Amino acid sequence: MAPKIRHAAPAFTADAVVDGEFKTVSLADYKGKYVVLFFYP
Repeated sequence: MAPKIRHAAPAFTADAVVDGEFKTVSLADYKGKYVVLFFYP
C-alpha cells in the first residue's frame, strides 16, 4: 500500500511500550496531535 499524502491514516490499534509498560493504543488516542510511527519487522 502506498502512502496517501494529505489523507488521514486508517483507524488501527497496536501494542506499544508506554512509560515502560506494554499497552494497547489506537490512533484515536492521539487525535489532534502530531504522531510519528516507527515500524520494526
